[in-house]
Amino acid sequence: MHVFLADDEATGALGQALARTRPASAVVHLQGDLGAGKSTLARALLRTLGVTGAIRSPTYTLVERYPVEGGEAWHLDLYRIGDAGELEFLGLDEGAAVLWLVEWPERGAAALPPADLHVMLAVEGTGRSARLEGLSPVGAHWLARLAAEGELQAPSLQVS
Repeated sequence: MHVFLADDEATGALGQALARTRPASAVVHLQGDLGAGKSTLARALLRTLGVTGAIRSPTYTLVERYPVEGGEAWHLDLYRIGDAGELEFLGLDEGAAVLWLVEWPERGAAALPPADLHVMLAVEGTGRSARLEGLSPVGAHWLARLAAEGELQAPSLQVS
């Protein structure tokens, strides 16, 4: 699925739509260059899931944990990771989080659980593009639900 995001509001609308249709448990890999909208998308998703207060970028802390329905959401930013082995020291137990939002997942390699949903963000003209791909049955069902429930009907989103 490809979505054109006209502005930050559209990036937020995509995050909200993903939150409203999210499965009980999922791993999301967010990829894209610096400034592509990974953190904007993650913040909108977390806010829609009911996270209140500050939603900090995990650029320096590497992981931020937030209470959500059913458990915890973990927002990871692995940009500063030099080696996947460094993740050992973060106390990341796969069963502890119901939602993983992982920026720069390629730096975590095999130390991360496999992704259900891959979101590739890129600057495109004056906006951004998002390519979403379900990598597991959970991810494929998530995308099908997103499309079927009309969650991508915001005026600033263009689905192709």
